[in-house]
Amino acid sequence: MTFLESLGSPADLRRLDDEECEVLAKEIRDHLITSVAGTGGHLGPNLGVVELTMGLHRVFDSPRDTIIFDVGHQTYVHKLLTGRSEQFSTLRQREGLSGYPSRAESEHDVLENSHASASLSWADGIAKARQLTGETDRHVVAVIGDGALTGGMAWEALNTIAADTSAPPRRLVIIVNDNGRSYAPTVGGFAAHLDELRTMSGYERLLSWGKETLRQSGAPGRAAYSAIHGVKRGLKDMVSAAQTGMFDELGIKYLGPVDGHDLSSVEKALQLAKQFEGGPIIVHMITQKGHGFDPAVNDDADQFHSVGVIDPVTGRSTPSKSTSWTSVFGAEVCELAAERSDIVAVTAAMLLPVGLAEFAKQFPQRVFDVGIAEQHAVASAAGLSYGGLHPIVCIYSTFLNRAFDQMLMDVALHRQGVTFVLDRAGVTGPDGASHHGIWDIAMLRIVPGLRLAAPRDAARLTEELREAAAVTDGPTVLRFPRGSVGSDIPALRRLDDGVDVLREVPAGSAEDVLIVSVGPFAVRAEAVAEQLAGQGISATIVDPRWVLPVPESVIALAAGHSLVAVLEDGVKIGGVGSQIRSDLREADSRIGVLELGAPDEFLPQGSREEILEHVGLDVDTIVSRIVRALPAEVARRAEEGTRRAV
Repeated sequence: MTFLESLGSPADLRRLDDEECEVLAKEIRDHLITSVAGTGGHLGPNLGVVELTMGLHRVFDSPRDTIIFDVGHQTYVHKLLTGRSEQFSTLRQREGLSGYPSRAESEHDVLENSHASASLSWADGIAKARQLTGETDRHVVAVIGDGALTGGMAWEALNTIAADTSAPPRRLVIIVNDNGRSYAPTVGGFAAHLDELRTMSGYERLLSWGKETLRQSGAPGRAAYSAIHGVKRGLKDMVSAAQTGMFDELGIKYLGPVDGHDLSSVEKALQLAKQFEGGPIIVHMITQKGHGFDPAVNDDADQFHSVGVIDPVTGRSTPSKSTSWTSVFGAEVCELAAERSDIVAVTAAMLLPVGLAEFAKQFPQRVFDVGIAEQHAVASAAGLSYGGLHPIVCIYSTFLNRAFDQMLMDVALHRQGVTFVLDRAGVTGPDGASHHGIWDIAMLRIVPGLRLAAPRDAARLTEELREAAAVTDGPTVLRFPRGSVGSDIPALRRLDDGVDVLREVPAGSAEDVLIVSVGPFAVRAEAVAEQLAGQGISATIVDPRWVLPVPESVIALAAGHSLVAVLEDGVKIGGVGSQIRSDLREADSRIGVLELGAPDEFLPQGSREEILEHVGLDVDTIVSRIVRALPAEVARRAEEGTRRAV
């Protein structure tokens, strides 16, 4: 049995000696590489926190001491150390192990977070609760990356934490896991400050210089040893005096920097932090993303931040033969920027995932990565627009939630021409509840003057991006899902207001169902229409292209049908179907509307198809629901027609 296999709880870890821990660290890295290579997941961040997490669980007593990770994708090692190694083959799969902390999995998981910068606020609240309830012997430990520290919410929390002077002091330990990266290298002023705190590069250069100087001078061994260590002590004192100013000014004790891959140093630093009785304390640990796996360390793009299925030896993935929505956008936005000098791009620490890598190469002065700060990104975009530019804000759909106030009050209220490109919209898959982009339509529906497009294929994505960027008097939104874009779906005809008709009822036939297809559901809509036709039910399919506000022709077409069925992969409460129902009601129409979208609940992880089936958005279930919702006379006619055909 390996040491990893013998771990049932953190208490087992604390019984290991130093040599056994060294073996365990290698076992953990090997297990991570082998497992994640087969399932996909966040490999680089977890390879970088092996010793850090081991030290945490050797020094603190989870779950009595509360440990919070920000962001939660760096908790794979934590999961292994808390008895979940046997389940790792199910990572991020349907009904398998979550890629983030999960209270349903373990009492050691507290904050189920994948949206960055929230850990310090949680830690502040928990520490206050411990203080007020008299549990002053319980520690709260927050592990936050330097990337997450670019988020304003983290600094709001630090401001509050630093200002607290209550007694007895709170037992709050903040560990800065500093690897210099979020997805890509961390940006911003604080990142520059951490660069100063990272002494290793300059320190080692000076130390190497000292060794070489002493070698050339022929100094005897003991004298050389003393001189070298005198240099080391002097450098450390100089660094300590010069570098902790920011934290001292905040009023928070600072300890570090610490080599986050030296378990002995990690444990000593954490023990000091644990024993500190003067209030909150920051422990600064230097780690390397992807540590111990050369393919990850040598990857300049994102050091294997998140990978699909890869070769566990070479790190290579199987090249995809399909084209992604993100890559289609990335190519077209470069074309657009080449034609228009006013086009600029804004993102929040997501330059690579949202397809802006090539844009950054071609137009480095026209791309702004603001760090994990979506609120600032959107408000800054409003300013860019006011200054005469047309900003394109590129973020994941789920992260737009964090900047809704700025969308509403800074962009829409001021009628600024800003285009939002929402990647990973709708049901996304293995990252689970917090990453599904199912809330954007319902949330944005209430923003005055906003126009929202949902392309069904690559051709529509490129044309709708250009249409969005041509709008100068308010926000426009372009949303598309994760994954492959598929083949283009041509329209039979386009109506005057831009609505595409994809399928029509033959002349003289009854118009039973109008299927309104949102985005890439056009393929599914066609499959639904074919099944309905087999049951004697006719269907018209339209793709509004611009789904908000609902085009007038959609409402006009609805009047001639017995039922409107709206297919969308956002929440149906407040979605496109809900808006069509409202518009029909205002038009005094009594046509029934069947809203076929995601339920008002947090969706599980799994593949996109698994989750769509889970929520009843597979073709068979959609057909069944449409048939049940049809007026009785239509259902009887269809049933009679089917019997005659048989």
